[in-house]
Amino acid sequence: MKLERFFEKFTQFADAPNAVKKMRELVLHLAVTGTLCEQMADEGDGRYLLSEIEKKQQHLIETGAYKRSPKLENLRDAFNDELPSIPSNWVWVRLVDIGEINPRNEADDDTVASFASMSAISAMYRASVVPADRLWGTIKKGFTHFANGDIVLAKITPCFENGKTAVMANLTNGIGAGTTELHVVRPIAHGVEPGFIYIFLRTPHFKTVGERYMTGTAGQKRLPTEYFATRPMPLPPLAEQKRIVAKVDELMALCDQLEAQQKERERSFPVLSRVCHASFTEAPTQSNLNRIFAESSTISPADLRKTILTLAVQGKLVRQDPNDEPAAALLKQIAMHKAEISKDRRLARSTSIHPIIPDEDYFELPATWVWTRFGDITINRDGERIPVSKGERATKAKTYDYYGASGVIDKIDNYLFDKPLLLIGEDGANLINRSTPIAFIARGKYWVNNHAHVLDGISEGFLRFVELHINGIDLTSYVTGTAQPKMNQAKMNTIPIALPPIAEQHRIVAKVDQLMALVDQLESQQGEKDNVAEAFAKACVASLTGTKTEEGRR
Repeated sequence: MKLERFFEKFTQFADAPNAVKKMRELVLHLAVTGTLCEQMADEGDGRYLLSEIEKKQQHLIETGAYKRSPKLENLRDAFNDELPSIPSNWVWVRLVDIGEINPRNEADDDTVASFASMSAISAMYRASVVPADRLWGTIKKGFTHFANGDIVLAKITPCFENGKTAVMANLTNGIGAGTTELHVVRPIAHGVEPGFIYIFLRTPHFKTVGERYMTGTAGQKRLPTEYFATRPMPLPPLAEQKRIVAKVDELMALCDQLEAQQKERERSFPVLSRVCHASFTEAPTQSNLNRIFAESSTISPADLRKTILTLAVQGKLVRQDPNDEPAAALLKQIAMHKAEISKDRRLARSTSIHPIIPDEDYFELPATWVWTRFGDITINRDGERIPVSKGERATKAKTYDYYGASGVIDKIDNYLFDKPLLLIGEDGANLINRSTPIAFIARGKYWVNNHAHVLDGISEGFLRFVELHINGIDLTSYVTGTAQPKMNQAKMNTIPIALPPIAEQHRIVAKVDQLMALVDQLESQQGEKDNVAEAFAKACVASLTGTKTEEGRR
């Protein structure tokens, strides 16, 4: 595939997962393999350029302005594995051949300078230390030194993997200092374009191979100076370096535009919510729903599910029927049911629950709805839970479902419950990140450990409404702890619930089931589209870089 054809096709798969990231990686790869810009005979040869650089370097060494490390000189063949092909007028070099590694600034300790940490090294192309990230300080012993035109690379994980690199510019007094977690190269003046070195240090190949040589513990690995200084780098003629840098700037700007467009689509979710609200309340017909989903192809299925649940628990998903028995009557039935059930001493009695006060109302209710609290309308059966260790379960027959905070986690040889009940995760990170539903109905014969609350109610249909309510609201204020999030029974019982009439609950649950099925279909269609788009993106990258896709290696 020709390069021009690829860029014409790129917008067709720009919405594929990680497409923009892949595009950036491809541009960098093409830049350092001589396939981004055409070679021109009148621009000279990389070998001649290298000989001129070596002359300048030798002069600097003789005058004492430049120092070379004998250790690095002895590693010339240490990291030359897996090198791609390059044009015939290019030459392989090492940073130590074309610049000074981790140079020192000749400045007094009290000299004011720009200061940079790893977090201040922007990941954007050729970005310098901008004022928002700049700290002012004085040169101190032990600091990493740099100057205008130096290229700085963050060497510690995860900053190295994320490509935290910058070409330094506009430094205070022309000098800078930083933490020791930075590698610095100062290129020989008028021999190498700093932006080209920047491109090389950000290529996927440099980072992927570099990760193999990182040293230290798993959480604090560092890229060795030896790899940074002696990993072979392709060197084109100086004029071509400048043209490559300009072309990369141009293509990265295209990536920026595509990325901005994606973010803009993400911000369109509130608009979707308003459209859904109007359509669901004014004309909740199948054709209207299909139109909404068709027009929201750029909205994630997760956002659609969130919208549906939000509208459901606020009385905006189905029409109210004035003939429905009001929810106030349902509260009385629940109270009578709980009084009868509470005679069974195995069931936990609810702790004292403060009544709803007007200031706590989150939104205006339909006329037939009422505010109540979770503990007032559910029956807690946590006292019947029995945890069984993993080792003990391993010795049991695998017959009945064994539930934890997020669903079935194992099988066991016996059961505790034999009716549909509502389970709600009591602890775990899912309370915060909501990667799976927090509330779910357990059916059949099953066992529950002590990581899920067990709730009963007046009917399974009623529990279904409570389930979608819990999954549709923000529970952050009812969760304690951050390292080990937990929603205890007392906190859970205080959750305010907008309760509709029982007949409307049934209509809401049915409508939610219908809409969620449509979202499942949409997600399946988008998944197929994403798979095709991502495969196309990989094929384009492979055809241009000469690598094989996963399918091609099988």
